[in-house]
Amino acid sequence: MVRDQLNRPLRDLRISVTDKCNFRCPYCMPIEVYGEDYEFSPKAEILTFEEVTRLTQLFARAGVQKVRITGGEPLIRKDLTVLISELAAVPGLDDLTLTTNGWFLAQQAAALKQAGLSRVTVSLDALDDAVFGRMNGRGFGAQRVLEGIEAAAAAGLTPVKVNAVLKRTENYEAIVQLAERFRGTGVIVRFIEYMDVGNKNGWRLDEVIPSAEVIAEIHKRWPVEPVEANYRGEVAERYRYRDGQGEIGVISSITQPFCGDCSRGRLTTDGRLVTCLFAAGGRNLRDPMRAGASDEELLGLIVDTWGRRKDRYSEERTENTPMRPRRKIEMYQIGG
Repeated sequence: MVRDQLNRPLRDLRISVTDKCNFRCPYCMPIEVYGEDYEFSPKAEILTFEEVTRLTQLFARAGVQKVRITGGEPLIRKDLTVLISELAAVPGLDDLTLTTNGWFLAQQAAALKQAGLSRVTVSLDALDDAVFGRMNGRGFGAQRVLEGIEAAAAAGLTPVKVNAVLKRTENYEAIVQLAERFRGTGVIVRFIEYMDVGNKNGWRLDEVIPSAEVIAEIHKRWPVEPVEANYRGEVAERYRYRDGQGEIGVISSITQPFCGDCSRGRLTTDGRLVTCLFAAGGRNLRDPMRAGASDEELLGLIVDTWGRRKDRYSEERTENTPMRPRRKIEMYQIGG
């Protein structure tokens, strides 16, 4: 297993299969920047399913055990079940998951499960339609996403996880509302601190709701207690309801950075290996592959890139807030 400069293994790979999305969430793809005329990656630049599968096989040889399909919105990608079935057959992978906004999930959940997908994570920032409409930038209500969550659970894509990005002036009330909605259902809600990903999402520190405050709000209504991580490097801190009605999680990149255990690489839509969510760019694997590089040569590029890695942006931000402005890759290009 390859390790970086801080002795962190490459164990998790997030694969962005499209940079397009039908939502315009302000913290990811603000509509004033990504309007109707915005030009996303042309088809020729996007990795084919065969290329994604080949690279995934090489990442598995380098130690990757878990793959997450992301976007943009991955369910926009045509014939995605074909890729899922190919990835499900890659030796060495223990977990194949997908993150989605849920808008197309009800129609595709059963086919995704049949193709070999293990489970899904659904982004849902609020239950109130007005609040959710502002958060998704399109005015869409939450009901269709809730139907997608139900369909995923019925298809066996479990445990279904729901991710909610929190902004103090936008969806504070969603903390208790989401916790109440999914208590006792088997769905795990995870509350995410609003992060300064990219350069176009208008991030402000005073909009961040610390995870400790989130847990305190929920604990007032339904007492919770911490649970041990499923594995070292797990992103979310886990808590369970003391009355046995399930669990919740918090992701605290701002107030409690977890860089020290980060084992996640990211493969962009156009075939770059990105070693940090807050990186400026990544190592181009697509062009050497299309130029005829062998598997061993491509594996060498992967190992070399990860071996040079020493990213710890969130820790540096905590140590040096406010951070000096720097260029960062946008979230929609790497799937968060």
